[in-house]
Amino acid sequence: MNRRRDLPIAGGVLVAINVIIYMVCLFTGGELYSRGSLNAYGVLIKHEYGRVLWAMFLHSGATHLFSNMLILFFMGAMIEKEVGHICYLLLYFLSGIGGNLLSLLIKVINSDMSSSVGASGAVFGLDGVLLTMVLLSGRKMQDVTPVRVLAMIALSLYSGFSGSNIDNAAHVGGLITGFLGGCVVCILQRRRRERQR
Repeated sequence: MNRRRDLPIAGGVLVAINVIIYMVCLFTGGELYSRGSLNAYGVLIKHEYGRVLWAMFLHSGATHLFSNMLILFFMGAMIEKEVGHICYLLLYFLSGIGGNLLSLLIKVINSDMSSSVGASGAVFGLDGVLLTMVLLSGRKMQDVTPVRVLAMIALSLYSGFSGSNIDNAAHVGGLITGFLGGCVVCILQRRRRERQR
């Protein structure tokens, strides 16, 4: 039972779903992008609120997909092992939705009618979760230190802000949401361990 808990089942399923959807997009053209990309007009004017979620499963190209899935699988595996499959999925989706909501807000403020796609907000959320785990959980994770996690986050943010056509609001929103969600999980885990003593 413990061995199954240690396997990155949820992360593997998420990667598989993202890859399958990308393959479908390759064969169907822009249909899924037009129906699922995140944009202010679709969400606020046409009331297509599902775009806040669906955009997390769409990627602009193979490189975009590969970079997100690589981080999702390997970093996500560490987090999933610590918090469990269900909690991991909740943190992932909350981070992605939080990132997309901040992205949507910034689009409205800037009268930006562009569309965005990608799991980057959710992936940055996992960065935030990992940071809370090394700061607050009270448990040591092999080769993972606060300095390393902060350096990784800083490098990722710098890469985003120095690039073009990147939804940095989704990155920041996901990071904040993941950090807050991770704080809640760490507090609950500590309380449970204290009750078991």
